Amino acid sequence: MMSNMGYEVLPQAHFNIPDAIEDGLSFVENAIIKARHASKLTGLPAIADDSGLEVDALQGMPGIYSARFAGEHGNDQANNEKLLHELTHIPEHQRTARFQCLLVLMRSANDPTPLICQGTWEGQILFEPRGDNGFGYDPLFYVTERQCGSAELSPAEKNAISHRGKAMALIKNQLPDFLP
Repeated sequence: MMSNMGYEVLPQAHFNIPDAIEDGLSFVENAIIKARHASKLTGLPAIADDSGLEVDALQGMPGIYSARFAGEHGNDQANNEKLLHELTHIPEHQRTARFQCLLVLMRSANDPTPLICQGTWEGQILFEPRGDNGFGYDPLFYVTERQCGSAELSPAEKNAISHRGKAMALIKNQLPDFLP
């Protein structure tokens, strides 16, 4: 998403950096922890994301625990099954949800004023999976504005309207002033 901005963006794996311990209590705290960790270990500016799904009928859960909602980190099928189970008796009009993305850009590990951008994508939780694109909760997330499931969108369509796409657009808009 940042390929045309004139910056070289390298993944954390390029530096053999271990994952940060995400022990924050919010998306923004976890994104700051991850960006600070990467910047500290590389000596370079770092950008990090923390994202997840908030379901109103579940008081915002799975939230920051989205990737490990069913216990095992990154088991999309188990997470989706648990979400459907938790919403078994919830009617369609009460299945409102949103994806949140918090992107944090730090100029250095000690940056006291990191750039923080948030993107939100409103929708509902479907009763069964739809579509084959995407990952995580995409097959269960109904995009009201497009009248389809998130996993039915192409990657380009999703990047244009998703929580991550919205947060990235904000970062890209502010980046030239933040990192000249």
